[in-house]
Amino acid sequence: MKTNDLVADTRASADLTMIRDHLKQLKLLKMDRQLDEVLSWAEKQNQPILPVLNRLLEIEASDLITRRIERRIKESKLPERKLLSDFDFDFQTGVDKKQIMGLATLDFVRRKQGIILAGNSGTGKSHITKALLFIGCQQAYRCRYTKASDMLRHLMSGLPDDTLDQKLKTYIQPDILLIDEVGFDRIEQQAAQNASLFFKVIDARYGKSSTWMTTNIGFEAFGDYLGDPVVTTSIVDRMIHHAIIISVNGPSYRIHESKKLNHSNDNEKSNSDDP
Repeated sequence: MKTNDLVADTRASADLTMIRDHLKQLKLLKMDRQLDEVLSWAEKQNQPILPVLNRLLEIEASDLITRRIERRIKESKLPERKLLSDFDFDFQTGVDKKQIMGLATLDFVRRKQGIILAGNSGTGKSHITKALLFIGCQQAYRCRYTKASDMLRHLMSGLPDDTLDQKLKTYIQPDILLIDEVGFDRIEQQAAQNASLFFKVIDARYGKSSTWMTTNIGFEAFGDYLGDPVVTTSIVDRMIHHAIIISVNGPSYRIHESKKLNHSNDNEKSNSDDP
């Protein structure tokens, strides 16, 4: 066999492999079953069908993946699409960039581990976890974002009309659940059932999926926060057992941005006062 013929056969074999992969990904089972028959016909007719067919299927597969990712993002209820590339690691000295970029592989999700980012308000905890959740959506994980207060309000609303079990599925079924701002809103203390409802979510996901959390309070304050120290002990035990815990104790972005804004306004005022 001539070298050119060998190269052509190798390329054809690679195209055929990619075509079969695309057909499986798109679940085009009938096309997959009839592929050999179509290729046999193309060969008899001397039709160069493989490159054309591969390109068509590649476009279709790419479009399917894009639509699937967009659906995951929409279902996640992410309020905004944060990126790790937009996070100012140089400013935020309380964050280990290497550690965060390692988390971006989401290997810990495959191990059913969670993450907890704890620290003062305004330090970028939500930015990091939202950016990681966005990556999760891009990797086709079923993701869900919620603020702690919103989750508890939603679950509480299921008590009077006996729809709690259905509402719990919203937070139990996703591969990744991000509970943001635990400790920020004191509404959680308004009812004794809050700790029990929080426990139902954490316990149902324990060891089965990845639960993420941001908080500005220490674990010792969770009992006061949720109103039941006994139940909260069980919650914290499950939370930290399979979680990567990151303390963010650096400077506040909000204060930093406020100072920049005030400095800019002062300069503008000074310039306007010049004769």
